[in-house]
Amino acid sequence: MNMKLIPEGYTHEHVWGVSIRVWHWLLAFSVIMGWLLGEFRTFSVMQWHFYAGYCTGGLLLVRVILGFMGPHPVRFSALVSGPRAMVDYLGTLFERYPSGSFGHSPMGGWATIAILLCLAWQFTTGLMSVDDGLFFEGPLAAWVSSETNRTATRFHNYGARAILVLFVMHLGIMFFYRIWKHENLVTAMITGKKLVKRDR
Repeated sequence: MNMKLIPEGYTHEHVWGVSIRVWHWLLAFSVIMGWLLGEFRTFSVMQWHFYAGYCTGGLLLVRVILGFMGPHPVRFSALVSGPRAMVDYLGTLFERYPSGSFGHSPMGGWATIAILLCLAWQFTTGLMSVDDGLFFEGPLAAWVSSETNRTATRFHNYGARAILVLFVMHLGIMFFYRIWKHENLVTAMITGKKLVKRDR
């Protein structure tokens, strides 16, 4: 990248390793496909909805491992910020320069946790859900009561709506950062490099 395009006081640093970048795009694909196949489900595609769910569950397990054993920027300890850090960050949110965080910003860290928890909710409830109209049920549906089946199915439907809301918010934040704060989060998750403050 042309060094003239780098704002004063910032530098491009390699933050996101190959493992988290591949994980991110695989998760995005599995979640989008799972949501579409579930929202517009038919008998012929329902099994693929399950496959997408299994992929998402496996990727969540990988993320848990990275959260404890991966590079510092992707560890859970790096995602959790205290109230003071959040207030300080929100105070600069609408200023027109990149956040400069080495990894997720305080807001981005908590947003990541919210997304992971929502997906874990969706995966868990899907295991026990039933679709009487298409005669499909999750692999654990037969091991729990019919009342639990109904509750899990209802919560699974709520989770699908929550995922859509989080997805739209995620896209909105990316556009906001790109247009207003001059920070390309998409490119950072492709190349691994992002703008970081020199005096962090």
